[in-house]
Amino acid sequence: MTDSLVNDLIYALAAPLRFGQAGVPSFAARGNGLFRSIDGGRTWQDAYQTLVTGPALVTSALALSPDFAHDRLVFAGVNGGVVHSKDGGQNWRTAVFPPPSPMVVSLVISPNFSEDDTLFAGTAEDGVFISTDGGVTWAAWNFGLLDLNVLCLVISPDFAHDETLYAGTSTGVFVSTNGGRAWREVELPADLVAVLSLAISPDFASDRMVFVGTEEHGLFRGSAGADQTEIDWQAIGTGLSDPINTLLLAPGFPEPPEVLALNGSQLCLSTDRGDTFQPWQRLNLPDDFEVMAAAAPHGFGPDAGVLVGGANGDVRVV
Repeated sequence: MTDSLVNDLIYALAAPLRFGQAGVPSFAARGNGLFRSIDGGRTWQDAYQTLVTGPALVTSALALSPDFAHDRLVFAGVNGGVVHSKDGGQNWRTAVFPPPSPMVVSLVISPNFSEDDTLFAGTAEDGVFISTDGGVTWAAWNFGLLDLNVLCLVISPDFAHDETLYAGTSTGVFVSTNGGRAWREVELPADLVAVLSLAISPDFASDRMVFVGTEEHGLFRGSAGADQTEIDWQAIGTGLSDPINTLLLAPGFPEPPEVLALNGSQLCLSTDRGDTFQPWQRLNLPDDFEVMAAAAPHGFGPDAGVLVGGANGDVRVV
């Protein structure tokens, strides 16, 4: 932790697969900008030093290219749009968004990004935007999206073939099966559900598994049918009682069958595909540490470095 990270909420964290190796950057999005570490999260520096923005640039979403080790592309959702870097966060360019400029709160990148240059941005009041030129220009794609307050996005690992995305909004879940060009509402077990987090199985092409974390109705696990709007939902998550702000699946899920949930401000771990959760004991954080974000590029094993960000701007490696 450094003094510059104190008293500033951490909205999102991102780290590549080589996290922990010397010189490999990781990122912390915060209310006062974006910070970058190249020593495994021990020290942090302002990543926006080369970006002239005027007032502090609120940064609330992060996404790294699937081929980050080679292309060094990182995207940050900010109050006004998206900025991106082609050199691992040293220099930045702003994107062109149609007015009025949106507040970007979620970013997802096509797993086939090296070929299709496609990524999506979820915004607080303006729905979903798509870029097909690597984040340079953006357009709103909201046909059928009845709630434009998009709180989270998730993209299918098999997007190149199924073109599937899910959007969590303040009133439920919507799905697109044509790359975001049109959306349909997904029926949930409860009406008007604020969906705070989404996760999709890395083996989605086979198991069709989707997770939905809500503000007041707990956690649901679903198996998507052929048209993806008919999903067989099951209420799971015994041990979770607060809003589920983040969901992370183990990289090899469903083997191991581990799910990490941010339950209010506490991280809880499931080892049975989300059926039951317990507070994650390995954290060893102070009692007053309010967790706001986490990144686990290597999973949740005892030797896997996990980044945890707090409400006071503190970022720790556990």
